[in-house]
Amino acid sequence: MFSTRSLFINFLFFISLNTIRAQQTTIQSINTGWSFFKGDINNSTDLDWQAINIPHSWNTDDTLDETPGYYRGIGWYKKNIYISQNWKDKDIFIFFEGANQETEVYVNGTLVGHHIGGYTAFNFNITAYLQPTNNEILVKVDNAHNEDIPPLSGDFSYYGGIYRDVYLKAVNRTHFKIDKYTSPGVFITTPTVTDEKASVLVKGSISGPTKNIVLQIEILDTEGLLIDEKQSQINKNSAFEVGFKNIESPKLWSPDSPYLYKVVATLIDKTNKTTLDKIVQPLGFRWFNFDAVTGFSLNGKPLKLIGASRHQDYKNMGNALVDALHKNDVELLKDMGGNFIRVAHYPQDPTILETCDRLGILAAVETPGNNRVTETNAFTHNSLEMQKEMIRQGYNHPSVMMWGYMNEVLIHPRYDNDTLEREKYYTFLRELAQKIETLTRQEDPNRYTIIAFHGDYERYKKVGLINIPKIAGWNLYHGWYVGEFSGFGAFMDRFHEDYPNTPTLITEYGAGSDQSLHDFTPNRFDFTEEYNVAYHTAYLRAILDRSYISGGIIWNLVEFNNEYREDVVPHINSKGILTTDRKPKDTYWFYKANLITKPFVKIGAENWTKRSQQANSGSELIATQPVIVFSNSEAVQLFLNGKKIGTETPNLGMATFQVPFKNGQNILRAKGEDTEDFLIIEFQVIPNNLKSKENAFASLNVSLGDQRMYFDAQTKTAWVPEKEYTTGNWGYVGGKVFRTNPSDDRYGSFNNIFGTESNSLYETQRTGITAFKADVPNGVYDITIHLAELLSSDQLKNLIYNLEDGTDKSKSTLAVRDFDILINDQIILKNISNNNYLKPFKAYRLKTRTFVQDNQGITINFNSFKGESILNAIQIEKVF
Repeated sequence: MFSTRSLFINFLFFISLNTIRAQQTTIQSINTGWSFFKGDINNSTDLDWQAINIPHSWNTDDTLDETPGYYRGIGWYKKNIYISQNWKDKDIFIFFEGANQETEVYVNGTLVGHHIGGYTAFNFNITAYLQPTNNEILVKVDNAHNEDIPPLSGDFSYYGGIYRDVYLKAVNRTHFKIDKYTSPGVFITTPTVTDEKASVLVKGSISGPTKNIVLQIEILDTEGLLIDEKQSQINKNSAFEVGFKNIESPKLWSPDSPYLYKVVATLIDKTNKTTLDKIVQPLGFRWFNFDAVTGFSLNGKPLKLIGASRHQDYKNMGNALVDALHKNDVELLKDMGGNFIRVAHYPQDPTILETCDRLGILAAVETPGNNRVTETNAFTHNSLEMQKEMIRQGYNHPSVMMWGYMNEVLIHPRYDNDTLEREKYYTFLRELAQKIETLTRQEDPNRYTIIAFHGDYERYKKVGLINIPKIAGWNLYHGWYVGEFSGFGAFMDRFHEDYPNTPTLITEYGAGSDQSLHDFTPNRFDFTEEYNVAYHTAYLRAILDRSYISGGIIWNLVEFNNEYREDVVPHINSKGILTTDRKPKDTYWFYKANLITKPFVKIGAENWTKRSQQANSGSELIATQPVIVFSNSEAVQLFLNGKKIGTETPNLGMATFQVPFKNGQNILRAKGEDTEDFLIIEFQVIPNNLKSKENAFASLNVSLGDQRMYFDAQTKTAWVPEKEYTTGNWGYVGGKVFRTNPSDDRYGSFNNIFGTESNSLYETQRTGITAFKADVPNGVYDITIHLAELLSSDQLKNLIYNLEDGTDKSKSTLAVRDFDILINDQIILKNISNNNYLKPFKAYRLKTRTFVQDNQGITINFNSFKGESILNAIQIEKVF
């Protein structure tokens, strides 16, 4: 909601009875009862308006479906509003907290205003366009790509629509100025703050007649008790400054004690003591410093900043969130023990900073200048206007420590390397950065500035961007996109040596993960929970070990949407420590164990409630797995089915136990200091002898070309990774693990697989496999074979040409692979190839039933006539 949403309510509490003589300033939401049309009404004859409420986005579905791309264009909204007779002598404004990205507003058919930018609030005075009663509001919104409007590109979706709240505000003719940047009307600074005393300066300006107008400024404590007040007569100059020099023994604002005062600014008509306007804004007393050697300090005490960045979308809702969901995200960060949020990569709903003020979360806010710029005056103008809007709208929030701009701006520079055009582009970009920096320091000289650079150190150094902001932010992914974990510390040490006087903050670090994937010997880019925890463990340790690093900001608090992303979870950047529907991952519990002081214990992998694993050697009933318990206790005990497994001392918030799971239900209990946690796990122990009498075979679910365990939460199916066949057991015969790049150690594909919800299951495969065998006992079995072609059409064509050297290369019907599938010598599927079922990146599932007798077991043969046979996954389930 708009940052002054509580204006009317607060004003009822704080206005004194002897000034209530007339109706005061009123603000009301107009979110309900809108109609929406997707497309341009000027080019359409059949207008099928859809009934909707605000917040709304037209991209909630098409950013998640299997059709490439999503709608970026025009949408229209309309609503009738009814003006009260009580407002006939008022100025009436319409406020939009956010609409992406170009907006035109019409009242009764007349254009009243145009706004550029999708992430800041804006308003228009519509008084002159209103009729006495019924009025039509018509709003055109356009989220089409525009080279003159940042952001030009970025790893997120640009949802279109009026996706934040809309308000009407009725004010008296004399009121605090509502400028075109939609500021709150007054600007509050604290020029001096110490433990003993503080000063306050309140600035602003007034619109309308100022004769006989008295300005009253009050400072109230959190209970509403008056601390100090001043009144002054307004002269012809509508601008004002009111200072308070001696606030004795101020209660300081901090993460541990986010004490908020209130500044109440009131305009009073001296002739009749009528209150004409009233604004209530938060006030927090704090002082802070970023030092290039010792890091960050708040109120004179060192404080390592640990928190997360945050995108604003939510599962199946796009970015059209109600206020409670924004607030919940900040509360989840606070509950984890985080003390910092990077509002990225754009200003977000006003609820975010309001909640940060209330909970004691320090914040950085930035404008959306991602990846590259356009060398035009229009782009420059829009960038500067967005920066000014962001600063003026967030100016009074004590949580805000810094203003940012130009995230990873050199990641996709224009023009070819080593060309004159590229050098001119760098010059333009550097000059634009300096203009934004100068503007920011003029608008708010009391806060820090920051640019978040990606890991191309030499390029930023060459272009000269590192020297411009007050703080150098670094988005680093050693151990994920590049290199090893150790590269992170080496990179930062080099920077600190080269720029010993420049404060620094790690503005991004993170690794993708899916709660359904697990591996106890994880590898880079496997998207397992275990690798994710290992990554964050290495980074947190390195950050804590270096005093010159002011803090580490996790990328990201929540998973978020990018329609074009092709990962384990399609369309989702999975680096969040919370899922898109805000379920905590193990990394969330890892940070909580390291950051909070209240006793805490949590058994890891809590969503992995059904598991499967081969029995221990020499046993048919027991399978041992490591279990991590996250805790801040000095010692943690773990119990299995009431029996104590052991006691461990957590290292960086983690204690690891080797747990001998039995076949069936297992109850884990972790006990720390004054706290405990439970987890029930259904475990399927796969016998080493599939014909074992003491552990009868029931089912087998295997992911080929994979070393990860996979849990399908929807079907409650536990998958195990492949292994080579051994007599009496199960496994593959022949073939090799599929790798997109044969020279890369990463296995599997990184493309979206169509026609399935189990993307990760089809992204891996064994190629050239000759058989899959399972020495199961006699009985009736259902067998399901999962296949997917993991080569693109272009890759297939190249293979065709290589295979068919000397043939007519214009032919496109040649098959790269062609093979039969047989079960116990019976053909189940003949000549499966790229000419029939095997389409690039599309899941194909074949189910059949077979009768096993005479102790023959199950042998699935893959007889190839051309190219290599493939197998992605297989399921064998005994029916009876």
